Amino acid sequence: MSRDLKLLEERIGYQFSDAGILRRAMAHSSYVNEKHLPKHECNERLEFLGDAVLEIVSSEFLFYEHEKLAEGDLTKIRASMVCEPSLAFCARQMGLGDYLLLGKGEEATGGRKRESITSDALEALIGAIYIDGGFANAKEFVHKFILNDMENKKLFFDSKTILQEMVQADFTEAISYRLLAEEGPDHSKTFVTAVYIGKKEYGQGRGRTKKSAEQQAAYQTILLLQKEGSCERSKQ
Repeated sequence: MSRDLKLLEERIGYQFSDAGILRRAMAHSSYVNEKHLPKHECNERLEFLGDAVLEIVSSEFLFYEHEKLAEGDLTKIRASMVCEPSLAFCARQMGLGDYLLLGKGEEATGGRKRESITSDALEALIGAIYIDGGFANAKEFVHKFILNDMENKKLFFDSKTILQEMVQADFTEAISYRLLAEEGPDHSKTFVTAVYIGKKEYGQGRGRTKKSAEQQAAYQTILLLQKEGSCERSKQ
């Protein structure tokens, strides 16, 4: 069941003048189809608009943040910032999946945690804020919930590459990923993966796909290695 949308307003720090537009932003197509509502009542139109708002806000952010980068480099960074996994990560931090309006079938198959659904809902929410409160409020939301803590997010999104570089620099053993378990029914599996450096296990990760589980495991391993490095330096 979806939570009271007023709780979502409290979480994001924005109160809608038109509560209906927030409800539409959270309405997945499966819900609209199940309720026999017109197709335009789902969040896809707001997602279309929110995507455009997100692009201009993130482009402006990067333009001033990286004053000497060429256009091609800026485009690559923006693509990684606003891609599906990135937006799903932000949506997960907000608990956005808890507020989605889903059809029973989508609910039963884990739709609240599906990255394609939560990332689209986040863009729809941006579009809804833009319609309800104008560009300034939408921009404030994007900066607060998507463009915040970029260093940590970059560490997460590039975790496998960063970890590979760390291991090559500081270890003689090779890195490997091992699948430890597959949990849940076929239509809603969760994979559990561990990172090994040589024969020693480091971080573990869980995800809806093997790739996302490996990414989580790599991220946890980086945090662990950074902590170990800090402890070693503090002893010196």
